[in-house]
Amino acid sequence: MRLNELSSAELHRSLAQGLGLQTGPFRFHIRTRIPGVVSGLSQLYSDFEVGNFDFYDFHVRIAPPVGLRRWFRPQVNFWMDEFSPFMPLPADHAFAQLEWGMNWCMAGHAHHYLMFHAAVLEKNGQAVILPGDPGAGKSTLTAALALSGWRLLSDEITLVDRNDGQIVPLARPVSLKNASIDIIRAFAPQAVIGEAARDTHKGTVAHLKPPGESVARMSEKAKARHIIFPRWQAGATLSTTPHAKADAFIHLAGHAFNYNLLGALGFDMTARLLEACNCQSLEYSRLEDAMDFFSELVA
Repeated sequence: MRLNELSSAELHRSLAQGLGLQTGPFRFHIRTRIPGVVSGLSQLYSDFEVGNFDFYDFHVRIAPPVGLRRWFRPQVNFWMDEFSPFMPLPADHAFAQLEWGMNWCMAGHAHHYLMFHAAVLEKNGQAVILPGDPGAGKSTLTAALALSGWRLLSDEITLVDRNDGQIVPLARPVSLKNASIDIIRAFAPQAVIGEAARDTHKGTVAHLKPPGESVARMSEKAKARHIIFPRWQAGATLSTTPHAKADAFIHLAGHAFNYNLLGALGFDMTARLLEACNCQSLEYSRLEDAMDFFSELVA
């Protein structure tokens, strides 16, 4: 069953008791009564499979803390297995906190994959990995590609299968920050973007609903063929340069969630991934120019 098959009353009731949500290879058991979380899930996860599953990878909960903060300047907490890894946040940050908490669960515990902090998309059978430092424009580019016919595999966490080295899809809402929100609204007026959480530690944050086709194809792995290091620069003419694979290795390893934990296996998997990929650096200012570049890349 997809989430959008539940009525509003059924969704509220299910989340109060605990709703199973399938996202990529992971199953979350989510409990909450927070209206902002319920509406965010309804809007942005409408195409996802839900139900009462036989098992769950993570049991999570979003709820107010005990005490005055339930009423005075209300706050919310995230729990996994009744452990709360974060400080409470303002109540209007509740959905963003759920998204960050789900990322924390996977990045900290899914060590049966090699995990990089990078976006990844696919078109014409070629997956493109987009590592990016803060401010590089990775999420803006990811959102624009996903809204331009590319299959979104992930915005934040690139999952690499230990057995075959392929990319495992994890198509969840794309996190947009600050100016990126209006850029994507202008680029794709039809885009579904959730309520913005303001004054977070990342500024203003809103989430883009992943395309329905990307969600429907989350059982289909993809082969990585390109690693592109993007950087948005005001006024820059689009340019590309070869990116040394040795430097790409260092960057990926340094931005992996569990490279050190996997030891020699992490080294071998990263090396094999790079052997299969073309590596380039991309600088641009106009999103339309970047779209043309990526179209030619996988033509």
